[in-house]
Amino acid sequence: MIKILRYTEYLYLAVAIVSIYKIITLWPVSPKDTYIFIFFAVVSIAMFLFRRNYRKRFEKRKRENQK
Repeated sequence: MIKILRYTEYLYLAVAIVSIYKIITLWPVSPKDTYIFIFFAVVSIAMFLFRRNYRKRFEKRKRENQK
């Protein structure tokens, strides 16, 4: 279960990187088309941080229960 949570964290990070790339490449052509990618980048980074914090808290609770 922990490994799956760790992979989903990096999936969100990958979506953020792809979105940032699309923002950089599309901004000179059409700035209005990049707003959705800005939204995806912000949400993906927020979800990455949230999931990482949640996983670390889960691991800490698991370690404390094993002691």
